[in-house]
Amino acid sequence: MTTTMRSPAAAADVVVLDDIDARPGSTTSLLRTLIGLYLRPLGGTISPAALVRLAADLGIPAARARTAITRLKQRGLLIAVPSAGYKLNPAAVPMLERGDRRIFEVRTMRAGDDWTLVSATIPETRRDLRHQLRRRLHFLGAGAVSPGLWIVPGHLDGEIELLLDEIGARSFATLFRTTDPRPASPLAEAVSAWWDLPALRAEHERFLTSVAALDPSAPFAAYVRLIDSWRVLPYIDPGLPAELLPADWPGARSVTVFERLSRELSGRALQHMRQCTTG
Repeated sequence: MTTTMRSPAAAADVVVLDDIDARPGSTTSLLRTLIGLYLRPLGGTISPAALVRLAADLGIPAARARTAITRLKQRGLLIAVPSAGYKLNPAAVPMLERGDRRIFEVRTMRAGDDWTLVSATIPETRRDLRHQLRRRLHFLGAGAVSPGLWIVPGHLDGEIELLLDEIGARSFATLFRTTDPRPASPLAEAVSAWWDLPALRAEHERFLTSVAALDPSAPFAAYVRLIDSWRVLPYIDPGLPAELLPADWPGARSVTVFERLSRELSGRALQHMRQCTTG
């Protein structure tokens, strides 16, 4: 659910780099998640009253909800439509569809799968692009082998190509595919240097703690909060092979918990959403 940030001048053309800046559990993040989940199956529009009412179901007071809605309009996710209330920005749909694939179709490497190496040399005059590339590669789950060289699981190759095109860095980068990276140290040790595994572990633990507090008797709120807490994790954790991770790595448990709760809650949550917006 992410793409490049542009000038806020024309709302219909603005799509925000939202997930990178998301703070799970915040009012704006929860409404961003709600809109990303439900406006497409509802036909792309929603009334202000229905959106505020659904925010209340998430425990968000009306005044805070209206402030967050204004912020999402400014960021270009929503467009005000006099006859309908709010409309999902059509420019955001491809972003949301790519996010769906990353969030709901979690992929994990196995031993012997391909890796993709990204080598980029960006001129000193384009420090802004260099910073943006580093930041976006980190968000897509890339490990930093050295300055200017990153590594990702091969199943992320297409996303890397798209990223390079979106930010205008393709002409500065070369991609390589390999099944056999050979660092000086054992590969598992290299992985622990290329990725910040303690930070990734902390994110998994944050997620597992957050979902333990969900109330399944309120499936709409529980499901939106589940997705809101989860949706950044599949980006920053690229799905490294279990053989290269600590034995007590929490990633598989996070995926199992997410998939179970999603199955249990999603249908009832959608039913609640339809009742609130058509009743």
